Amino acid sequence: MADNSKLTDEERAEIREQFAQLDTSGNGFIDLKELKDALDGVGYKIPQWKVRCMIEEYYDNGSTRQGRGVNGSVNGDARRNGMSLTEFEELCANLKAQQVASTFKQAVSKKENLEHLGGMSEASSDGTTHSVRLEEQMAFSGWINSNLENDPDLKHLLPIDAEGKQLYEKLKDGLILCKVINHSCPDTIDERAINKKNLTLYTKHENLTLALVSSQAIGCNIVNIDAHDLAKGKPHLVLGLLWQIIRIGLFNQITLEHCPGLTELLNDQERIEDLLALSPEAILLRWVNHQLQSAGVTRRCTNFQQDVADSEIYSYLLKQIAPDDAGVTLDALRETDLLRRAEVMLQQAARLRCRAFVTPADVVGGVYKLNLAFVANLFNQHPGLSRTADTEQYHQLDETREEKTYRNWMNSMGVAPHVNWLYSDLTDGLVIFQLYDIIKPGIVNWKKVHRQFSKLRKFMERLENCNYAVELGRQLGFSLVGIAGADINEGNATLTLALIWQLMRAYTLSVLTRLANTGNPIIEKEIVQWVNNKLQSAGKTSSIKSFQDEVLADGKVVIDLIDAIKPGSINYDLVLPGGNEEENLANAKYAISMARRCGGRVYALPEDITERKPKMIMTVFACLMALDYIPTMDAPVAKIEGIEPADSLNNSIESEAENEQTPEQSSEGLDDSGIGSTIAEKPALPPKPEKLSPVLRSAPVQSTNDAKGE
Repeated sequence: MADNSKLTDEERAEIREQFAQLDTSGNGFIDLKELKDALDGVGYKIPQWKVRCMIEEYYDNGSTRQGRGVNGSVNGDARRNGMSLTEFEELCANLKAQQVASTFKQAVSKKENLEHLGGMSEASSDGTTHSVRLEEQMAFSGWINSNLENDPDLKHLLPIDAEGKQLYEKLKDGLILCKVINHSCPDTIDERAINKKNLTLYTKHENLTLALVSSQAIGCNIVNIDAHDLAKGKPHLVLGLLWQIIRIGLFNQITLEHCPGLTELLNDQERIEDLLALSPEAILLRWVNHQLQSAGVTRRCTNFQQDVADSEIYSYLLKQIAPDDAGVTLDALRETDLLRRAEVMLQQAARLRCRAFVTPADVVGGVYKLNLAFVANLFNQHPGLSRTADTEQYHQLDETREEKTYRNWMNSMGVAPHVNWLYSDLTDGLVIFQLYDIIKPGIVNWKKVHRQFSKLRKFMERLENCNYAVELGRQLGFSLVGIAGADINEGNATLTLALIWQLMRAYTLSVLTRLANTGNPIIEKEIVQWVNNKLQSAGKTSSIKSFQDEVLADGKVVIDLIDAIKPGSINYDLVLPGGNEEENLANAKYAISMARRCGGRVYALPEDITERKPKMIMTVFACLMALDYIPTMDAPVAKIEGIEPADSLNNSIESEAENEQTPEQSSEGLDDSGIGSTIAEKPALPPKPEKLSPVLRSAPVQSTNDAKGE
């Protein structure tokens, strides 16, 4: 810990003044998102990637403070929200005493099994140290080998070496990433859209774009990650993205639909809604303790770090969930050496075909991500929950397709905390405020927002937040007749969905408003008009009258539109005649994947097209319209941050191939959500097409009556 006495009185006063300006809520904490601004304000000009690393270290240290959240809360619910004045002073004292670079190197050196690497770009390689967790590199490589080894399309790429050193190189063509996504979320990517043979720089880039946009569609946060980064094999970004995808796949099965026996985990007086409100991590903890109780073991698990380090909990868990004929024993508990005990325990896990993600050192070292993945895999393979007699009444609580789409969209925006269940995670309004701030920066008066809740006024503070959330919606022209803050606070499904849809709609239309650069908001009828004009100009015979037009059901209109935007991109030999449910769905799958391969940030699902869901179909066309607007803008493309014309993509890739030197493998800090940080690239490289976030965040939102939800 830094000695705050190293700061002069003048410096301390300046720090406190800057802190007070950023502490808009007056609760004694500044939002971690504002940490860079705070450091800039007191004279420490630190690159964004280093700030992200500091935040990661802060989270890691906070998780071990005797159960304290990062912001000092006992339950840690607000751990993502703030840094106290004392902690900020300590940070500044450290930076003053040791200089930024040496402080950062010392901080990451405290972690075990970190590989220190030089920067990748000219801007960051001088005097820069990055780090990669070798355990994660090895674990993810092993998971890919074991789960995809029989895929005929990957025979030339697998297996990856045991240490995972080849991981980054073998992911550069995007093929493995696409397969990993489909393993975690089956049918997310249509195999026909993946370039598999005779790959060029351009087709590899298409695969990476397809993987990246598809990962966003399933809920990954890919802010500051693009296909160029993956093509260069940046370890911190590759590992962060892989973890998000694998985690989503592991957690997808922790639902009533996949495991009706979850109802066994309900405590007395609890409803199933209480269980659904828990995060997957919390459900896994409850599941472990349920199995320990069933085994007659008094010990309980409160985390997947220190509590599992001695392998005792794991040994009892494996014994309890194993089939009688599996031969699993408690022999590990005879070992006194913790590493040896962990190895014997993992040998028992192997008898269940569940030796994955962790090594003995990972267990003893309490590596959170990998132990969490190990337990989730155990749950998925051997849940050991049998109660199903009364689960029919819970069937209606399964997450709908619409709910999942909205949840994935919100999580891909990088909101905190992570949204697991719409009707519990939005009840305090905090996630909704973050979305408002993305749609129209500055609209939220954070001084009016309760970001932490007192014990006595918790209910009223949450309700006040929700009332303010509804008020902001009305300011943006949302149709919120009959919707009050209490409806959001109580998790009213119909009214909550009505608000979320209008948030997503406003976000989508804000993209077009920014790109159109006309000063006027884009409305739906203009999108319909653009679709027909684009199809006609490309010589296509298809057209639409509305987003509910029957002609949309076979998916061919969307396919034609993609081919009109990027001529020759569609292989019409793969397009079916349509007319029946099976062929319509096949065409819709191909259309969605091809839209994503072109860079369209499409969240809709194929079924939304075949069932002619007007809301989701509108978002599909809006995303395609955004792709088409870019090269026809009157304003120079360079002014539209992070976007380049589709027609210039080949030139971009060729330029990169000519200018790119052999990259040094490097890594930066990456938080648990997988959010990467941006390193400045060579000036010779053109703008990168995937980074749409800056545009989205600065776009004005429509506030006319046409913005009202359906």
